Amino acid sequence: YQIAGRGGFVSLYEMRPLVKTPVHKTPLFSELVCSNSLKSEDLDNASGLLKKELELLGSFVLYCAKKCRVPAGKALAVERKRFSLYVSDGILSNPLVNLIPEEFTELGDFITVIATGPLTSPSLSEKLKNLLGDEYFYFYDATSPIVDGSTIDFSKGFWGSRYGKGGEKDYFNIPLSKELYYRFVEEVKKGEKVEEKPFERLRSFEGCKPIEDLLERGDDTLRFGPMRPVGLKDPNTGQEPFAVVQLRREDRDGRLFSMVGFQTRLKWGEQKRIFSMLPGLEKAEFVRFGYLHRNSFINAPIHLNNYLQLKKKKNIFFAGQITGVEGYMESVATGIVAGINALRLSRGEDPVSLPETTMIGALIRYITTADPASFQPMNANFGLLPPLKKRVPKRERKRLLAERALKDLKEWICKNLN
Repeated sequence: YQIAGRGGFVSLYEMRPLVKTPVHKTPLFSELVCSNSLKSEDLDNASGLLKKELELLGSFVLYCAKKCRVPAGKALAVERKRFSLYVSDGILSNPLVNLIPEEFTELGDFITVIATGPLTSPSLSEKLKNLLGDEYFYFYDATSPIVDGSTIDFSKGFWGSRYGKGGEKDYFNIPLSKELYYRFVEEVKKGEKVEEKPFERLRSFEGCKPIEDLLERGDDTLRFGPMRPVGLKDPNTGQEPFAVVQLRREDRDGRLFSMVGFQTRLKWGEQKRIFSMLPGLEKAEFVRFGYLHRNSFINAPIHLNNYLQLKKKKNIFFAGQITGVEGYMESVATGIVAGINALRLSRGEDPVSLPETTMIGALIRYITTADPASFQPMNANFGLLPPLKKRVPKRERKRLLAERALKDLKEWICKNLN
């Protein structure tokens, strides 16, 4: 979209639905197979700053997401199918985009952006492995279950967002007593799981670890993680619960709810049995159970420069999770940068990199300069940004970092894109 929006012609190869992936169900673009949340919009949150930068850069995907949002407090969450339809219609209606509905496997001398995601097809993976001269790294991603809203007993929980921030009915909260929490933990630990392959233990992205893997760190891990009750007060007791399970709307009408942070590799029958222990979910029907799937990415510090260009073959750019970024908006950000630079290369112009004081620039700097021996996928976070020149109170730090990032990005856009 960035290329076509600037007058460049694009041949877009898309293998689905002719060639399927293990997790995609539709032929639509931008199908969300994990969470429907694109995270916070607050500027004191790294995800919020990232979105603001994307907005300044004219992100089409972010535009579509805002058109298809559902209530989720301070987070931007979308109605999955409507969002994918918006993206698909916007791309396919652009006269400068020529859709080629087939699998892409040949790496020629033409300018190419490889944005094949974490589920790159085996045939293209093999070509890339031969080109790059080393194996992919792999990590395994787990997804959360989705519940039919009509089967939830809403009398056994309460609506609300943390600290009262957000809409009154953005999240449904199921409070757990100390006794029930530890009984739930024991059942998760004993539950039968999908058999783990030896190399699955080697790499697993921290933000998507299954709940049963988190419990290997101790029985209290969940109540300080995805089941933390901080900022939530049960109106029935006036107290903060011992632990809480949050359900987030998947669609505007509240027909579907996802279990926030409940990625799992429990077998489906075990998920039904164990999650039905939770108050309000005793008779719940699950429209999708959690499952584990393989995500792949290249060793970007070895292979990519800060233009997202392949060092050994400058006509090839990479974007999305295959570069080693983790997250929907992070993938969008690398797509924008790769698109801008691919078009500049086609016009005989020098590629550009964003200031490392911006969240996008800092994220790309990380994935292209990290230690190759221990490289792992990375989300946007304030720790990636260079420190401020002056010491400031901790409570002001993020705000000032965000202000600096947006100021520097606006100046960069005026210099490079206008």
